[in-house]
Amino acid sequence: MSGQILHVTRRVGVAVGRIAVYVLIWAGLALLIAAVGIRFYWGKISVGQMLLNLVSVETDGGGGVIVWIGILGVGVVPLLITVGIALWQHSRRRKGRRDRRAVRPRRSPWIMRTVSTALVAAVVVGGTTAFATTVGMKDYIDAANSEYDLGDYYVEPTVTSDQHKRNLVLIYLESGEATLADDQLFEKNAFAPLEEATKASDGWQSVADLQQYKGGGWTMAGLTSTQCGVPLKGAGSTTGSSALNKPDDDVDTYLGGTTCLGDVLDEHGYRNVFMGGANASFAAKDTFLGSHGYSEVKGLSDWRAAGEPETNFRSDWGLSDERLLARAKDRIDELHAEAEKTGQPFNLSMLTLDTHEPVHIFDYCNVDTQDEVTSVFSCSMTLVAEFVEYMEAKGYLDDTAVVIMGDHLKHMSAGDAFHEQLDDNNNRTIFNRIWIPGGDKNTTLRPRVDQLNMYPTILEAAGLTLKDHEAGLGVSAFAQQVPDSSAQAMEPETYAELLNSLSPEFYAEAWAGEDPAR
Repeated sequence: MSGQILHVTRRVGVAVGRIAVYVLIWAGLALLIAAVGIRFYWGKISVGQMLLNLVSVETDGGGGVIVWIGILGVGVVPLLITVGIALWQHSRRRKGRRDRRAVRPRRSPWIMRTVSTALVAAVVVGGTTAFATTVGMKDYIDAANSEYDLGDYYVEPTVTSDQHKRNLVLIYLESGEATLADDQLFEKNAFAPLEEATKASDGWQSVADLQQYKGGGWTMAGLTSTQCGVPLKGAGSTTGSSALNKPDDDVDTYLGGTTCLGDVLDEHGYRNVFMGGANASFAAKDTFLGSHGYSEVKGLSDWRAAGEPETNFRSDWGLSDERLLARAKDRIDELHAEAEKTGQPFNLSMLTLDTHEPVHIFDYCNVDTQDEVTSVFSCSMTLVAEFVEYMEAKGYLDDTAVVIMGDHLKHMSAGDAFHEQLDDNNNRTIFNRIWIPGGDKNTTLRPRVDQLNMYPTILEAAGLTLKDHEAGLGVSAFAQQVPDSSAQAMEPETYAELLNSLSPEFYAEAWAGEDPAR
């Protein structure tokens, strides 16, 4: 009896061991393929970026075919390979049993086991290492051990006066990196049309060398940093809290405990409208905007419902910039007329799309450069410049502030262009232009601020007066002096550690809809 039990136990143990090996093979392959895919499409990312986008992917207008490639590459291919290996091993074992009495030379079993173990270990270790490096796992661990918490420096914006509030147009340029204006590095200055429409001699201002904060290299991070004044961190930064699974498609608020641009403007009588070409629900953008004072959020589904023909869409992301800005002209006409009638100012925010890689060329873009991306950037900037000229011709610039800026630097994944020009470039900055009706042409904005400082800058451009020029972690670029207690007064290395810190208490309250300020 004991012999039978021992025999069964051994068989069960062998079966469990084999299953464990196959699980390890599957996991190693999945991690390796995921790392390669992320590097190719997005470059090195952060754990927070991965988690925040993973729960909000969209097959329509949110990456399109890339999503399906990810599902097949990470979910299906590793499983098929693992099953294939298992079937091949099973076939070898059956053949071995049939031939066990045959007289033939055999390789030493320990050699085969050693080789097999080494191969499995290589797949597991290689896949794990590649994935951990790609998503910045070391930085994530360092951030978890940081002694800093954003709540100690977060400032709730206090508006001391709105006597001079004015309309606001806020335009985000997809991947709008100012470095692409350097015609010594590129075939031509891709920003030339927009630069011509926003000349300093005409009264336009800009932040010299606008910086991207570390971790701010994607659209939702760009939106939340410039509209809320905080780095974007979500699922995984607040382990054990109610924020663990946020944001996803079912949440009602997005960083609801923070006071953002739309909240402040809404409180002071603004009508907030957002227009973008992509799926508004991708990365929960509609949830963010809707929970922070925007009463109207237009995206891919709205343009389809409005009858836009399919030729005006790119299959992976959405509506072309030409059609988006054409519709924006109609919308600003309506908003401006309504503002004149009611006295209620408006905030029209937009996000362009054409310059999102992989490159897509619409019929209206004439490619006159060897690198197609350069021409696409130039075409998009021409359209934005025409929108600026339209506002000027209609007289809207007399009572409307305009802020134009890139949402982040250009991605530098393996599949993107300009590695030769940008990989080793130490002065990559974000394009920006600011128009203040009747503003002082001699005003100099504080240089080299990062995206977080744009939040109070935008509020002040809209004509609101802020206590100490502060909001979130930022200090308005219109202020030449920074308060000693501000995060902006910290040494660069310390400030970087603060922004990188997971700050679990702060984000737990922010995602739960509670006031994180202490």
